[in-house]
Amino acid sequence: MDQLRAMQAFVGVVDTGGFTSAADLLNMPKATLSACVAELEAHLKVRLLHRTTRKVTVTADGAAYYERCVRILEDLRDAEESLSSRQGSPHGKLRVDVSTAVASRLLIPLLHTFLERYPDIELELGCSDRPLNLLSEGIDCALRVGEVNDPSVVVRRVGTMQVVTCATPGYLAKHGRPEHPHDLKKHVCLNYFSMRTGQVFDWEFNRGGERVVLTVDSPLTLNDSNAYIDACLAGLGLGRLPTYMFHQYPSCGALELVMCDWLSDDMPFHAVYPSNRHLSSKVRVFVDWVAETLENHTGMQLCEHAKKERAKQEAAARQMMELGVLEPPA
Repeated sequence: MDQLRAMQAFVGVVDTGGFTSAADLLNMPKATLSACVAELEAHLKVRLLHRTTRKVTVTADGAAYYERCVRILEDLRDAEESLSSRQGSPHGKLRVDVSTAVASRLLIPLLHTFLERYPDIELELGCSDRPLNLLSEGIDCALRVGEVNDPSVVVRRVGTMQVVTCATPGYLAKHGRPEHPHDLKKHVCLNYFSMRTGQVFDWEFNRGGERVVLTVDSPLTLNDSNAYIDACLAGLGLGRLPTYMFHQYPSCGALELVMCDWLSDDMPFHAVYPSNRHLSSKVRVFVDWVAETLENHTGMQLCEHAKKERAKQEAAARQMMELGVLEPPA
C-alpha cells in the first residue's frame, strides 16, 4: 500500500464530502481512490468513513486521523517548497476563484505582470459570481468583496473600494439628474441580488457621516456583474458600480457620475484561502501581487475623481446661473 497516496485520498474525501468529487480533485479514478481508502482502513484496522448511498461522513476516529494527516501532508509540502524556493521561483498549478467583474476589469488587464514575474506558476483563473466552497472545489485562493464570515478560511485584507451611482448621458437627459438619495424614488434603478442568498442589495449612501439606506423598486434585477454593467451602459436605468468597474467610462462619455458627494461605505477587498491548508509560496506571491495591484490601481481610488466631478458640476451650475440660464437655489 502506498500510504502517502492513501492519506491524500482520505483527506480529499473528507475535504470534498464524497468520493466522486475527491477523485476529480486529485485527478484519480474513483475506483482507485476508493481502493486506497479501503486499504488504509484495513491497514489501520478502524473505520474512517461512514458510507451511505446519499453521503459520506467521517467517523470520530477518522476525524482525529484526518487532523494528523493534514499536518503530515503540510509538513511534506513545507519540505518540498523549502527546496524548490532555493532552486528558483514558486512553481506549479495555482487555482484562483474571482468574480467575473474582478477578473475582466481588474486582474486580466494587468495579469501579464504576474505571469512575467512568476513564469513557473500555472494559473487557473475561475471566473464566476456564484459562491464556491474552496475545499470541495480544490481552490487555492479566492478574492471576495465585503465581509467574510467563514471559519473554514483565512482572510487577508488586500484593498478597499467604494461604490458610486451612475447612468448614461441619454438616461440623464431623459429623466434628469438626482441630487439626493431620496430622489431615486422618481427614477428607474437597476438592482443586484446575491447568488448565495437571493437577497436584493439595498442602496447605501454616506455623506459626511450622514447615512441613507434605501430599498428601491426596480423593473430589472440581475445577479451577474458583467450583465449589470451592460444594463447600465444600455441606458436602462441608474446603476451602482464599484469604482474599479466605473473608472474607464467617464473619459469616453459612456457613463456619468451622479450624486458625487454620496458614496458608499468603504468595502473591504479580501483574499481568502482554506484555513487547514499550508499557505504555499505560490499563493503568497499571488496575494501579495493582488494587494500591490489594488493599491496602485486608479479605479480603486475614485473618491478623488468623484470630488473633482462634483466640483466640475458645481462650476458648470455657477456659470449657468451667471448666464441667467439657471435660477440660483432658494
